[in-house]
Order: sequence, then structure tokens, then C-alpha cells
Amino acid sequence: MNDRVSLFAASLLAVSSIQAQHEAQRPNILFILADDLGYADLSCYGNEYIQTPHIDRLAATGVRFTHCYAGSAVSSPSRCTLMTGKHTGHSTIRDNFVMAGGIEGKKGDQTIRRMHLQETDTTIADVLRAVGYRTCLVNKWHLDGFNPEATPLNRGFDEFYGWLISTAHSNDPYYYPYYRFHNRELVNIAANADGRHAIHNTDLSTNDAIAFIRRNQHQPFFLYLAYDAPHEPYNIDDTHWYGHTPWESNTQRYASLITHMDEAIGRVVTELDSLGLRDNTLIVFASDNGAARQAPRETLRCVGDLRGMKGQMYDGGLRVPFIVNMPGHVDTAILDNRIYFPDVLPTLASIAGAEKYLPTEIDGVNVAPIFYDGHEDMDTHSRLLYWEFPGKQRAAIRGDWKAVSVKRGAPLELYRISADPNETMDLSSMYPEVVAEMDSLMRCAHKPSPNFPE
Repeated sequence: MNDRVSLFAASLLAVSSIQAQHEAQRPNILFILADDLGYADLSCYGNEYIQTPHIDRLAATGVRFTHCYAGSAVSSPSRCTLMTGKHTGHSTIRDNFVMAGGIEGKKGDQTIRRMHLQETDTTIADVLRAVGYRTCLVNKWHLDGFNPEATPLNRGFDEFYGWLISTAHSNDPYYYPYYRFHNRELVNIAANADGRHAIHNTDLSTNDAIAFIRRNQHQPFFLYLAYDAPHEPYNIDDTHWYGHTPWESNTQRYASLITHMDEAIGRVVTELDSLGLRDNTLIVFASDNGAARQAPRETLRCVGDLRGMKGQMYDGGLRVPFIVNMPGHVDTAILDNRIYFPDVLPTLASIAGAEKYLPTEIDGVNVAPIFYDGHEDMDTHSRLLYWEFPGKQRAAIRGDWKAVSVKRGAPLELYRISADPNETMDLSSMYPEVVAEMDSLMRCAHKPSPNFPE
């Protein structure tokens, strides 16, 4: 009997040892998200004006995707698809605002309604935490709407440092805030009191990120670092990088917000190096949507030759930078595989060994075989990618075709995107059968939502 007990105990120890070894091999994951950064705002994506050497280095020593699409053309639905793996035909949040549903609140003097992420939504943080990751969001959540209960701490994150929509003054004034959440406590940023510009929010976020990494260096972690830059208002005092240019001050500040963020990212990467974590940390960089209307799009060519901007379903509003870097696991390459934000959840789950915790109904696919650990290539071209602003705009891409409807009741426009990547020639009248097929596929991709009545 004692021998059997001893054998059983030894077996348990062996299993535990194997599990511990597997957990030790799980990579740390750092997902960095810029806010309203245009597709061509980075030097590594062709910008000739804005300095981004640290992000460029990640691209030069990793994978740079040329055809990554955000989850939406505006912030909240894009971040929702990122977190949940569902496109905006199925996701909980499908626009920044709603006409019905959600919760009513104030934006300035205007009364509006917003939707929030539900308890039933499974997030990346939920999935990774299930296999032992310490999870943290730094800075912008934008999925709480006006519901103070829909915080990151109630949606899978162990730690949170940043601001919430439901607490309006938690990031006021923008970029030099008076207050900031440290988990559930709203902390006074005394240095910025009385209108002082002592510490920029990009630096606050970077300090919080580095502190989290130091505290959790001995266990696998998922850090979602969601900067505000370069979202308007373009508020930064230090513009020394561009003080010599003939640009107007707004343009100088926009470029400075990006370069300042780039230097902050350099600080985070340096910290990973100094702690010996760099080789076991997967770094992903992206933007939540295209450059905004207020951005100096003509002067700095923020979206290159792409058509459209934030809030529009043309590629200037949807296509974003996407860079993946991890020494020894991610090769150096420029890839034109078509990927989008719903793919992030299953991809990170695969890399972390957490697939069994994925929700059953997601729209993204695991694209890790494209870039991770030398796996074989895969086809992401022939599937349907879908977006909608309920009752307003919708778009889809499949194969060589992109269909776009720009307003309620407008007919579908049709573009052959391999020959016309800038969407200049509407071919809908020439290919009515393709229009009909795309319309049918788009209708199938849409699931009615009580929170977004049509």
C-alpha cells in the first residue's frame, strides 16, 4: 500500500514538474496599441517625416504586416473585437455610441448613450489568466461605456492603471491628467494639479508598464499597453524633435506625440532587455484605427495613398500597422497576409497554450502559423472579413474584392483591391453578380443586436 502511495505521489510530482516546465516556457506577451495612428505614420511604413526608430527596429527584426485591418474604424468597437475575437456583426460593441440600449451619460454637455463589454464576453485576459498569466491593462480601456462595473478588473485583468469613460475626470485634462486609476483607486496626480504639465500621460503609462513588468518578471504575464497617442487633442509641450520644421504647431505636436510614444516604447523594450526577459517576450504593436479627421493627413501623409480616415470603411480608416517581434521565434519578414483584429485572441491563445479556454463562437482564426516558430504559411486571403456601423456603414473583403456601403440605404460600392488598393474605381455596375454575392455574405455575417436596433 505504501509503495502504491509512493508511486502515485511520484507520478503527481512528475506531472506537476512537466506542467511547471510548460508554464515556464510560456512567453510573456506585450501588446502595444496606439490610438488613431495612421497606416503610414511610421517610418517603417513609409513615412518620410515622423521619427520612429524604436518601432522601426521592432519591424526590422520581426514581422511587419502590410495588410492588417483593425476591428473597426473607431475606437470602442475596434477594441471590443480585439478583446473578444468577434467582428462587429457579432460583437457586443459595434459603434462608439448607440441610439438605444447601453447606458446614458454625458460627453461634455451632450447627452449620449454608450454600450459596455458584458460579463458574458470572454476576453484575451480571461483566456490567458486561465493558464497562469498575470494580466494587466495600462491606460485606455474604452469598453466600460457609462457602466462603472464594466472595468478591466471585472473583465479578466488582474491589474489596471489608466482611465475609464464611466469616470469622466479620470483622464482630464487629456495627456496631463489630474487623476488616474491604480486598480480600483482613483489616484491624484499631484504633479499636474492646477493646470501644470509636469508629467505626460504617455510617460505615466510607460512608468506603470515598467513597474508591472518588474513586479511580475518571474511569471508569465500579459501586458496590454494602450497608449492615447496620437489621439486628439494634440497636447504635448515638448516638440523639440520638430521645432526646426515649417509646420504649424498642431502638426508639430501630432508628430511629437508619435515620436514621444516611440521613445517610451524604447524604454519598455530596454527594461525587458535589462531583466533578461526580451527573448521570452512576444511584442505586438498596432493601432486601433486609421488617422482622424483632425490629423495633418495631407502634410504628413498619415495614411499614404489610401482612401479614407477614422470613421470610414475605406482602407484609410481600417488598415493599420501591425508588427510582431520575438527573438528566436519570429523571423524577419514583410508579409502581405490579410489579418485583422478578431484573429488576435485565438492567435495569442495558441502561442500561450490556452486554446481550450477559447469561447466557442469567435470570428477570428489563429494566424500564428504565419510568423511564429517557423510554421508553414497559411491562406488568409479567401475568407470573408466583415465590418459594420449598425444602420450606417458596412464593408467586407473577400479574395480580390472589397464592398463598401457609406451610409444607410446606400448601394454597395465594389473595388478590385489588388489592382486598385486606393479604392478609386467603383466597379459595382460592371460586376453586379459580385455585388449580389458580397451583399449576401455580408447579410449572413450580421447578427441583430438588441443594443443596436436597426
